[in-house]
Formats: sequence, structure tokens, C-alpha cells
Amino acid sequence: MREFGYERVHDVSGALALLGTDPEARFLGGGTNLVDLMKAGVERPALLVDVQELPLDTVEFTAGGGLRVGATVTNSDLAAHPEVRRHYPALAQALLAGASGQLRNMATVGGNLLQRTRCGYFSDLAKPCNKRVPGSGCPAIAGEHHNHAILGASGHCVATHPSDMAVALAAFDAVISYETAGGPGELPIADFYPPVGDTPHIETALPPGALITGVTLPPAAVAAHSRYRKVRERASFAFAVGSVAAALDVRDGEVAEVRLAFGAVASRPWRARVAERALTGGPASAEAYAAAADAELAAAEALPENGYKVTLTRNLVVSVLSELAEEAAR
Repeated sequence: MREFGYERVHDVSGALALLGTDPEARFLGGGTNLVDLMKAGVERPALLVDVQELPLDTVEFTAGGGLRVGATVTNSDLAAHPEVRRHYPALAQALLAGASGQLRNMATVGGNLLQRTRCGYFSDLAKPCNKRVPGSGCPAIAGEHHNHAILGASGHCVATHPSDMAVALAAFDAVISYETAGGPGELPIADFYPPVGDTPHIETALPPGALITGVTLPPAAVAAHSRYRKVRERASFAFAVGSVAAALDVRDGEVAEVRLAFGAVASRPWRARVAERALTGGPASAEAYAAAADAELAAAEALPENGYKVTLTRNLVVSVLSELAEEAAR
């Protein structure tokens, strides 16, 4: 591991000023991803700016009835928050599915959004990787790719985004707030993660030197009737091979409103808008859920070893929406 400096900050302006003094500085939250990558030599910051003590650790209602979550709120605290569990249960479930208890106690909301892919080629310095070294190649395309992307990938990268939390946030149209030396800004989560294209090393749309300060969940009555379902290769802590965040409002047997987002199928959380449009106003039935999933997944471009994700995601959509409809009918 490269030697690095360490500074702890207590205000946002101080954090931004410190990062601006060194182009090789990085913000440090819980460190559950960054420190691992530093140990592997993938990340080599010259300075760590510890932001854990910034006053960004609250969860509160917004004026319109949504929720504002500070960037340093831990995953454990957010998952246990009564208002999150009541109004956005899929988010709480996604957080609880995301890691072991020890990691959730350290991991922060801001850090979770910025975590990097768990592709084995990315973390192996002996292998090429366009995400780590632009232009070096993507060996996963012809190599080990059973847990890689089926949607939105490119010939430059087929890695998936690892966050469970971000999938639920995508379903609820979350907005990420940040600060820069030039002032504050916001990014809808739909724009936060750019398409992989030919620049897989550009993982977010954040301006250089930006510090995430919080996430806002807009008010959405349908979010109270939501669920997150994750499939993984072992029941203990593991990254998803497929996941779905869903919310459903059924009235008189028809879908009045639906939210769907997929995880572990793309380089970013995949908002299933094609499926949402297909379902809205139609019958709330297993057949309709399956047809909508098929419409969304028609764009899938599976590799030889990950085509199972198409069937898996389709079955997840049918299962989760069916369960939500049954609960609403009780």
C-alpha cells in the first residue's frame, strides 16, 4: 500500500479545501470499499480526507413529505430508521441485504453510492481492465463473466454496479446533493451513473472534487408498498446475481402505479421504464408482469455464461409484483 496522509475534517468547506490542495486526495467515509482497494493497489490516494464527522448524519422529512438522508448516515442506521421502514420499505430491505452487520455499521450512504465494481479483473492488477486503465481491454468479455452485465454494457466493459441501496433509490427517483468549491448541485440518480459506452472509467457524473452531502427521496405514496428481492450465490453476505426493487399500487384489479429497478444486470441500477409503461393501466396479473419483464429484457445482450440472468430477472419481477398485489388485496 502506498503511504498516504490523513486529515479529519468537521465542516464541508474544510473538506473541499483539503481535497483541492492535492489532486490525488480522496474523501473517506466508512472505508469499506476504498480501503480494500487501497490494500489491493487499485486505489493509491496520497491523502485521505475523513468526512465521517461532518454534520451530515441525519434523516428528516422534507417540506413536501419526502425524506432527506445525510451522506454520512450509516447503512445500519438508515435501514433501522422507522420512517424509512414505514415509507420506503424496499430501501430498508436493500440495505439489510447489502452486507454483513459489521460492514453496515461502518458503510455510509455517500460511500455506498460511490462503491466500485467487484469484477475480478478490475481488482487484479495483473490483468487489463478498461475501468482501471482506459484502453487496456476488457478480458471479462471472453473470460469469467457469469455475474456480469446483460443490459447497457459495451465492448469496453461488462462489469456490474454492486450497490443494493442504489437499486432501491433508482426505483424511488432519488436525487443526490453535492457540494463543490464553486457551490452546491444536484443530480437525479437517473443521471448520476452515466452509460458505460467507451468511457467505463467515468463512473459518475459528479464534478471533479465534489462531495456528496445527501440524498433526497421525493414523496411517493406507492413507495410504502414496496419490496426488494435479491438473489445471491450464498445465503450469507454476497453480492447479487440479480435483484429487483418494486413498488405497486393496484386499484380494481388494474395497475395504477408501478416502480421497477433491476440490480446486478448493468453498470448502473437499471430503471425498468419499458416494463413500467407496459404495466400501468393494465391488469395486475402474473401474465402481465411476465410480459412487461420480457419487454424490458428484450434489449438484453447476454454473454455465453450469463444468459441465466434474463430468466432470473423475469422470475423476480413476477414473484415480487405478485406478492405485493396479494398483500394489497388482503
